[in-house]
Amino acid sequence: MVKMKSQRKVLVSHGEDGYFVVEVPSLPGCISQGKTREEALANIEEAISLYIEVLQDRNEPIPEDTVEVVLV
Repeated sequence: MVKMKSQRKVLVSHGEDGYFVVEVPSLPGCISQGKTREEALANIEEAISLYIEVLQDRNEPIPEDTVEVVLV
């Protein structure tokens, strides 16, 4: 099976413990963190790939990234 990189909109926040927390709204429970923003983003890329791999292994549908970003 060929693995395709899946891009998703993510939310990045700075946790109280000083770590960056990243979550993927379109993939419930897909959350990661890192000491730096770059580390957190690298970690969430891996988490997204693994999350989608598990869905594929279970023959479950992969949710679309329907999150809309609006600044107010």
